[in-house]
Order: sequence, then C-alpha cells, then structure tokens
Amino acid sequence: MKVAHLTSAHPRHDIRIFVKECATLAAAGHEVSLIVADGLGEEIRNGVRFHDVGPKTGGRFARMTGTTSRVYQAALALRPDIVHFHDPELIPAAVRLKQAGIKVIYDVHEDIPRQILAKYWIPGAIRPLVSGSFETVEDWAAKRFDAVVTSTPHIRKRFAKLGGRVLDVCNFPILEELVRDTPWDSRKNEVCYIGGISRIRGIEPIVAALPDTATRLNLCGIWSENDLRAELEAQAGWARVNDLGVLDRKGVVQVLTQSKIGLVTLFPTPNYVDALPIKLFEYMAAGMPVIASDFPVWREIVDDAGCGVLVDPQDPQAIAAAINSLMADEERMRQLGEAGKQAVLQKYSWAAEGRKLVELYAQLS
Repeated sequence: MKVAHLTSAHPRHDIRIFVKECATLAAAGHEVSLIVADGLGEEIRNGVRFHDVGPKTGGRFARMTGTTSRVYQAALALRPDIVHFHDPELIPAAVRLKQAGIKVIYDVHEDIPRQILAKYWIPGAIRPLVSGSFETVEDWAAKRFDAVVTSTPHIRKRFAKLGGRVLDVCNFPILEELVRDTPWDSRKNEVCYIGGISRIRGIEPIVAALPDTATRLNLCGIWSENDLRAELEAQAGWARVNDLGVLDRKGVVQVLTQSKIGLVTLFPTPNYVDALPIKLFEYMAAGMPVIASDFPVWREIVDDAGCGVLVDPQDPQAIAAAINSLMADEERMRQLGEAGKQAVLQKYSWAAEGRKLVELYAQLS
C-alpha cells in the first residue's frame, strides 16, 4: 500500500517513527513516505522517502497552526491509502484526511492528558481543565480513525474502552542495533543517561548525586528547558558530566558499550509511572545494569529480569548510594547486565512489535 507517516514535531530520524515503524513497513513491501517539518530537504533512506514541508517557525502556537497546515497539504497531495500520524496537534488535520477518504492511524506515544498535568508552561490552576478538554477531543477523534496504535499496554487499555481497533506497539530495542558482546573489562567507570533532558526526567538529582560518587556521567540528549543547563552548570556535580549533546545512533551505541550503568530515574508524574521508557530496554540490550525509578510497572520488569536497582528518583543520596553499591562489585554489575540482555533477547525486542504493526496494515488493506 501507499503509506504516509506524518509528524510536525519529531525529528526526521526519530527512533520510533522512522527507524522502527517506517523502515519495518518499507521492508514489508509498502511504499512509505515520511512527512516532516525541519527544513533539511528531501531524502530517501532505508526505503523511506522523506517529504520536508519546511522548518518549524515561531513558537508553539505557530507550529500547531502553520506547520500542521503544511503537513496536511503535503499528505493530501500524496493521496496515500493510509495516513499514520504521530502528534496530537495533527488531530484536526487527520480528521480532515479521514473525511477525504483516506484511512487514518493515530499513533499515541504518550498519555497526553496525564502529561498535560505536568507541563510547566501551562499554569497549574488550569492544567486539569486543559487535560480534561484535550481528553474529550482526543477520544472523540479516536473513535473516527481506522486504528489507534499505542506505545504501551497501559495507554492501549484507555483507548480500548472507546471501541474500535486498538493495538499496542511497544518501543522495544532493535536487537541487531544494540546487542553487542562487549567485554566487561573494556567499559569505563561511567554511568549514562540517554534521552530528553528535563527536570521531570530527573536530571537535577542525578547531577546532585555525582559529587558523592567516583564516576562520571555520559549525558546524551536534547535539553527541553532553556534555563536548566545553565543552572546545572553552576552545581558541583557538573564537573563530573560529559555533556555529549545529541548523538546519532552510532554515537549512542558507543556510549552504551563504554558505560557501566544506565540511569532512568524519571519523576513520578502521571505520564511516567505507567510508561515503558525505551532507554530502560536499550540499557538492558547493551548488557549494563540499570538504576531505575521505583514505580510498580518498572519494578515488575527490573525484578523479573534481575537487571538492576530501584530508587527514589527525587533523592540524590539514594541515587549516589545505588551507583556506589554497584560500582563496588564488578561481578554483580556484569551479572545484572547479562540478565538484562537475556530478558531483552527473550521478551523485549522490536521484531515481535514490528510484526504486530505489519499485521495491522494487512488488516486495513
């Protein structure tokens, strides 16, 4: 089939959208286009044709109006059999594409109504109103789409109550990309954090914990709050940070194979406590132990795999103690890392998730 994936907010080489979903569908024989808004031009990679509608300009409101309009026009011009969109701001455009006779899949990466409750740029007093209003609109639209794909079983259960075709396609690792037989002795006494960097993702307690350890932090990702990096640079722990910026996948793999511990200490916001963060499974795939937030869903994964330590993500002393305890026992770290890798090989790989997505497309055809 002729397929168009749409994003007005994500980078063109986004791991879930491009590396996993689009490339998997192209490998299955579909004609796949990915419409993006970054100003980097046209491109063909891994069998996927990129259509660039130009860079995002202005602030958040401008992106939610002008950029989404350009994405809509590009999708309409392609006349695909299926549109698969990835940003909630594209819901009005997706409804119009559905009305134009195109089948539509809504890919829900986050539990947005719960995420809104933690948005620092929305005044706290009105967050519940904004959250409830968005959920009403999202539910109304979801009932009209041909399918909803969610990133976790928890989000799937919410949309399943609305009826219709709903499928969870989890962000599990691509084994060929991340699983390596890295000799443990070749790793450095370093911990790593990979992904979006913000307050609610736990970067402040991590940096605060570093002076009480003998390790360094490999920090990779995009800063989502303009003033946060400057604040952390003034902290004592910043002297122990290797701020590596945004890395391509080869760079990420290098960090994963040289570090000894992976950190995923997100704060207990409504959007995170039931999430399945990709970084958790990438750390496991790379054969390193994890230090993770002590959430019930995460505890089940980490305890079942026997792959790490759970902590209070808002307590720097607890994070430092976990780092020191693991670093003091090389054999324990090696065993935890190997257990995590085996769990990914057996249960948490992209191959099975990709097959679910391909089967959904077969049903829609």
